[in-house]
Amino acid sequence: MCETAEDGEVAANLLEKNVYDLVLLDIMIPKIDGYELLEYMKQINPTPTIFITAKSQVYDKIKGLKQGADDYITKPFAIEELVARIEAVLRRYHKGNDIQTMGDVEINIVARTVKKDGHVVCLTPKEFDLLILLIQNKNFALYRETIFEKVWGEELEFETRTLDLHIQRLRKKLGWKDKIKTVYKIGYMLEV
Repeated sequence: MCETAEDGEVAANLLEKNVYDLVLLDIMIPKIDGYELLEYMKQINPTPTIFITAKSQVYDKIKGLKQGADDYITKPFAIEELVARIEAVLRRYHKGNDIQTMGDVEINIVARTVKKDGHVVCLTPKEFDLLILLIQNKNFALYRETIFEKVWGEELEFETRTLDLHIQRLRKKLGWKDKIKTVYKIGYMLEV
């Protein structure tokens, strides 16, 4: 799925509600500029980002890359170059593959199947969605509220053990007791 935003405010709202494989971001957008939006994105849901901009000075490129962009391309550009850069960034994040491997666990994202040591692991739909969210954000601590919103599609309005139970079952089914970490007063993190 591909979505567009006409300004930084709309983009920020979309980024709060959805998980994306990649963001193509212009620096000179209305309301919230690209630099501010990238900073905000890193706090709520780190996502691979390519700046696409008319700002071609070396200073701008360095600023964008130091701020956390994965690539920087200046206008005008050939579509083939953009596609090649997108593919390169997705390869770095292993987001272009339908099959992800983490140790002895193989996850087929399209078929929504999981195997451990070659044996099928039965996950509920929510457990699978939770696993994918953790993998997409590996080594980043995710807030309980963010996880709940992204997996269950609703805000966490009261204390519930639903998320904790799903995490416990994932740990047990995958043998990831030491990989899925509890982050005190924040939430959870898949440590790889």
